[in-house]
Amino acid sequence: MKKKYLRLFSIILGILFLLFLLGNIGLNVWLKHQLPTYVKNNSAYIISYKTLDVHMGTGNIFFTGLTIKNKNPQNQNTIGIEGTVDTLSISRLGIFDWLYNKRINTSDLTLKQPNLKIILAKPSDSRTGKKRNPLVLENISIEDGNIQVFRHTRQKFVGVQDLNLKVTNLHMKEAAVGKKLPFIFDSYDISARNFYFRPDNVYAFTAKEISTKEGQMNVKNMAMVPLLSYANFTKYYPKKRNLFDFKTEEMNFKDFTLKDDKITFTKVRFEKPELKMFTTNVSPEKKEKSFTYNVQLEDVFFNNAKIDIVKPNGNPLFSAGNLRMNIEQLLMNEETARGNIPFEYNDFKIDGQNINYISNTQNIKVSTIAITPKMADLRNISMKPTVAVTDKTLMDLAAQNVNLKVNEWKFVDNKLKLNVQNVLVNGLNGKIVGAENPKKRKPAFEGIAFPLIVKNVSLKNSNLIYDQGKKPLVFNDLNANIQNIEMNENTIKNGIPFKTGNYSFTTRNFNYKTEFYNLSASLLKFNKNTVQVSNFAMKPTVSRAQFIRRIPTEKDLYDIKVTQINMNGSWDFFSATKSLEASHVSLDGVDANIFRSKIPKDDLTEKPLYSKLLRSIKFPMFINNLEVKNSLLVYEEDTKKSDGPGKLIFDQFYLQANNLNSGKMKGKPTQIPISITCRFMNSSPMKVKWTLDTNNSDDAFTIAGNITALPAANINPFIEPYLKISATGIIADLIFNLKGNNNGIHGTLNMKHENLKIAVLKKTGEKDKILSAIANVFVKSDSGIYPESVVVDNVDRDKTKSFFNLFWRGIELGLKKTLLGKNAPKTEESIRNTVGNTKSALEENKKDLQETKTEVKEKVETVKEKVQEKKEIIKEKGGFWNIFKKKSDS
Repeated sequence: MKKKYLRLFSIILGILFLLFLLGNIGLNVWLKHQLPTYVKNNSAYIISYKTLDVHMGTGNIFFTGLTIKNKNPQNQNTIGIEGTVDTLSISRLGIFDWLYNKRINTSDLTLKQPNLKIILAKPSDSRTGKKRNPLVLENISIEDGNIQVFRHTRQKFVGVQDLNLKVTNLHMKEAAVGKKLPFIFDSYDISARNFYFRPDNVYAFTAKEISTKEGQMNVKNMAMVPLLSYANFTKYYPKKRNLFDFKTEEMNFKDFTLKDDKITFTKVRFEKPELKMFTTNVSPEKKEKSFTYNVQLEDVFFNNAKIDIVKPNGNPLFSAGNLRMNIEQLLMNEETARGNIPFEYNDFKIDGQNINYISNTQNIKVSTIAITPKMADLRNISMKPTVAVTDKTLMDLAAQNVNLKVNEWKFVDNKLKLNVQNVLVNGLNGKIVGAENPKKRKPAFEGIAFPLIVKNVSLKNSNLIYDQGKKPLVFNDLNANIQNIEMNENTIKNGIPFKTGNYSFTTRNFNYKTEFYNLSASLLKFNKNTVQVSNFAMKPTVSRAQFIRRIPTEKDLYDIKVTQINMNGSWDFFSATKSLEASHVSLDGVDANIFRSKIPKDDLTEKPLYSKLLRSIKFPMFINNLEVKNSLLVYEEDTKKSDGPGKLIFDQFYLQANNLNSGKMKGKPTQIPISITCRFMNSSPMKVKWTLDTNNSDDAFTIAGNITALPAANINPFIEPYLKISATGIIADLIFNLKGNNNGIHGTLNMKHENLKIAVLKKTGEKDKILSAIANVFVKSDSGIYPESVVVDNVDRDKTKSFFNLFWRGIELGLKKTLLGKNAPKTEESIRNTVGNTKSALEENKKDLQETKTEVKEKVETVKEKVQEKKEIIKEKGGFWNIFKKKSDS
């Protein structure tokens, strides 16, 4: 029974096999003769071939001498294929899918020597339903192929020659053309020439040769070429940010993957790449794309790279050559292309030469550069202005090197996020020229992600000139250090947009030139707690005559030298809450000459007293002790009528002031005691006690002191030139005690003097004896042993004059009352009247004397004439002896 069933099963199986064999033979015979007709009648193509072998069970098909073309080349709804294939092998073709669904669905496709022109079907409209892809391939193998792929618009999409290709898991997506990549795959092996790929209307990718070896891709003469000129790019794509032009002699990479719109390369090597980027002035909307695809490069190396960035006007903006760049990951997509740096990156190392950045006003060059995420080192930097005059600061500088150690730097939403550990600038030399007519505009910090932090900045071995309005400020042998610089949302609201921690600054042979002065110092050194200045000098750059001609109103001309200046304390001038608090300020060896001419017009502006001047300082200031020692002060003054300047001298000058303040530091005293000792006119001890209070709105003050053992002749250098008087005698003691405020001054004065005489001088400098005698009639030559004090009152302040004018007028009134009596004003008037009358009488006497002299001269001439007549008579009579003899005889 079993044998019967086994025999029956074998017969059935044999029949089935025979039917399958006959069917396969029949199918081959039918396909060989009827396939072209069937394809022509049931598809969009016309085919022909030399041989055909079909295996019905496996779906394997083998063609030789295949020719294919479109039945209707104008139909854009199907893929257009035209060309020849020497050998076509299809494995596991879905025959029924092909026959009934008009779709090629196969696992493996092998083409030898294909020469094909492919026109992609028009993408389907998503609103009318999604079309099925007519070509489904898993694996494809091409040998010696020449393939051209076009879009439905006949625009070239992909082109390649001498193509040898093996691709696994390939998927075509013609509906995504223009938005996503038209195909994706898992692995590949390729060699080809003259590769061309045009993903959109802006760029085309080309390569001369492509090959793979052991999974390594090698591309010769690769380029990403812009298809538009810059003018057309800005015309047709007005919202796109940048236009790129890239090429490289050779590109190598290990792995290459495509997925949707993402292209990924790993272990990428570029040889002599050149990137040119054209910038625009637009800020594109977030939805607008400047770059269609997501290109990600892993483990990237650029050798001998070149970068050029061009401004919208066609001028160069940035260039770099001989770049060697190792980048762990580089990403370029629509977001990054909008930024100043058109890509994102991770860990990297960059070495380069000939870096050049050209702004609207500056040309910056760097000979060599080395950068990593943690450091940057720039060598031989130069900055040159590209314009002569601008409303911006110009820099003409050169530096040996700039080194940065970085904690973090990156761009977040096109904003620079920066955290720097250390900045070193070495050998910075040159000139900075401030803007002549700067525009008042609020600084823009839109490109910075706050907070911006720099832990430490060091400037070493530098020589700088800062010139603002042709007033050069010179720093030689400059060394500086600033710590903990921070810029944030609050600091940018201030005049100085950052805050700092500790700092130090040292320069030698400092020099600053202004309109009338040259300021210099052999050493200038300061930090947050100390200031040291050595050999400070403030020297006039003009003569006194030139100074007088150039000032519109009267002003002091200073000639000052200071051996040493020191200050200790703490201060902050870089933040919104500026302050100065010093424990001690010392000026040693001051040699000051102050000259004032009364020839220019008076300056009629109000002159505030010192307490108001201190109060006008806008920030808290407090100096516990101010000391001026071992000093010399000389004051000189001339007038239109003076014969040279009058001079006051204060040598061995010592001043100590406490609590010098602006009245704005809480808890600190506002009263300022000042003590002065010196020698007046190189001979007489002088002491002064002076107090003022910045908290007093009336600017009240007291000033008291005395001068002893003053020979009156010692003040002649001051009074002789323009008062035309000199004095002799001794002022044994001059004591003054005055109080005042913004309205006037009052107090007492006591002077003890001996044998005080006044001499009125002629224009020739000789003593006028008559006028001197008259003046001394009214002057008390001796005060006695115990002179009484006189009252100084009714001295109103002229607010267009300084404090010292008010002080001198108080002293002057006291001196007049002492020398001329309590009714000094009347006595002074009497002196003037007497002197005036005397001068008039002298003039009259001089006139009478001249007339008498003339009369005498006339009489003498008459006598001379008569004597001459007598001589003539005597001569006629034989002489005087004959006349005398005759008289004697008679």
